[in-house]
Amino acid sequence: MVETLSKNPRVTGFGTLHRSTIGRKMIMAVTGLIMLAFVVVHMIGNLKIFFGETEFNEYAAWLRTIGEPALHEAWYLWIQRAVLTVALVLHIWAAITLSKHDVRARPVKYHAKRKGGYATSTMRWGGVTLLLFIVWHILDMTTGTVNPATSHEPYERITAGFDQWWNVVIYTLAMGALCMHIWHGLWSAANTLGWNRATTASFRTFAVVFALLVAFGFLLIPYSVVFGLVD
Repeated sequence: MVETLSKNPRVTGFGTLHRSTIGRKMIMAVTGLIMLAFVVVHMIGNLKIFFGETEFNEYAAWLRTIGEPALHEAWYLWIQRAVLTVALVLHIWAAITLSKHDVRARPVKYHAKRKGGYATSTMRWGGVTLLLFIVWHILDMTTGTVNPATSHEPYERITAGFDQWWNVVIYTLAMGALCMHIWHGLWSAANTLGWNRATTASFRTFAVVFALLVAFGFLLIPYSVVFGLVD
């Protein structure tokens, strides 16, 4: 029997979907997968930095022309930002409301810990860490507000930013949180959407390996700057 937050257990649309626990879990799973798809593509694109400054800057410029001539310059990026913002807001909303419902349903802390409290706590604080990092990352690499680079070129912003040891530390901690979030979130989303009921152990392994690869791909860049492989 599906546990609901409303008197009507039927899920017939978003208006009803958002009132049920399974509906909110589905919203959280789908929005999480949307953001994960962006993260993976973003990571792969960032690796073009190893092909040199010119090619990386050309890649960054190309992103602003996606969809032309149907779309004007940078329209694709703003559409992408809008979609990701909506997904992020819905993801956070679903996480908060589900957490509140869980607390009301299991008020005894000891019992909650036995029911996956460690994983829930890790996801909660990991999510807060990632949210703060997103704000920092935008100020650093997108707007350049806190970046020491003297030009607007993406390549210089990356190398100048990671020349600061504390920025590398922030990035490393954030990627650790991202790894844990992908690891648990991917497996949880698969369960919610009914993708891995027959292969739970194998999918858990896949989620771990996938999360580690994504985190490793992102961390290659700052540490390559630190060790002089990218300058």
